[in-house]
Amino acid sequence: MSGGTTTGDAAALSGAAADKARRGRAYARHYWPFVVPAALVVVAVIVFPWIFTLWMSVNEWKLGSGRSFVGLANYQRLWGDERFHASIWRTLYFTALAVVIPVVLGTAAAIAFHRKFPLRGLARTIFILPMMATPVAVALVWTMMFHPQLGVLNWILSQFGIPPSMWVYDASTVIPTLVMVEVWHWTPLVMLLVLGGLASLPVDPYEAAKIDGATGWQAFRFITLPLLAPFLMVAIIIRTIDALKAFDTIYVITQGGPGTASETINIFLYLNAFAYYNMGYASAVVVVFFALIIGLALLLLWSRERFKDAAR
Repeated sequence: MSGGTTTGDAAALSGAAADKARRGRAYARHYWPFVVPAALVVVAVIVFPWIFTLWMSVNEWKLGSGRSFVGLANYQRLWGDERFHASIWRTLYFTALAVVIPVVLGTAAAIAFHRKFPLRGLARTIFILPMMATPVAVALVWTMMFHPQLGVLNWILSQFGIPPSMWVYDASTVIPTLVMVEVWHWTPLVMLLVLGGLASLPVDPYEAAKIDGATGWQAFRFITLPLLAPFLMVAIIIRTIDALKAFDTIYVITQGGPGTASETINIFLYLNAFAYYNMGYASAVVVVFFALIIGLALLLLWSRERFKDAAR
């Protein structure tokens, strides 16, 4: 009896496994028609352009002339190109300022708008308005404001007895001035992200801190800031990506000038590809820039995991 039962159980299990395998094959036949188009789009939009870029980066190719294979010559040229090195440092300098300042100001604004006060909704709406404008429109407006003689900014400085500034027309001030535009444009985004984090914080730790006699600064330092760390890291990652790929605002306002004082990697890449028509060299710039972005992304993701572990 026992042997028969065991044999029956084994047969039932075998039949269930065979039925599961048949269902799996049936599902596979049904979902492949949905997967293949998406895979083809990914290959066409992402994989092929990158393979083509890598292939171009090992060729000497100027538009209107022949193409020749040069191996790693373009990368060796980048290694010794001082203009490219300077563009990397300008990009990192611009990115650091365009990340730190909006995060600090956006966090302060979020804390202010988190408190209840009259017309808070209207104040929030007005604060986020800059984020709604397109970068090119923002750049055109600020270009007029930066004019040394006719710009409103120098007029405001003159009302306080401050000498006029050359703003984007001076190599020593052009990057901080461009960062000012970036801060005005994207600080509201950081404010919204941090404001969402503040709205999700638990109330119990603050009540316990109040009972223990903690000051407002101590509650912010030891409760609010650690709990907000994951949200701040999201804001930092988003701002870093935006700042690294900043192109339209910089190009519209300065075109990389004066001279090459505001020539970031994106501007350097654009000029080599579409002004000098050196597509092979520009492709090598793309590959190196992509490697830089991957490195920064991995660093930020590692930092985010550390913040998540600390918050626990």
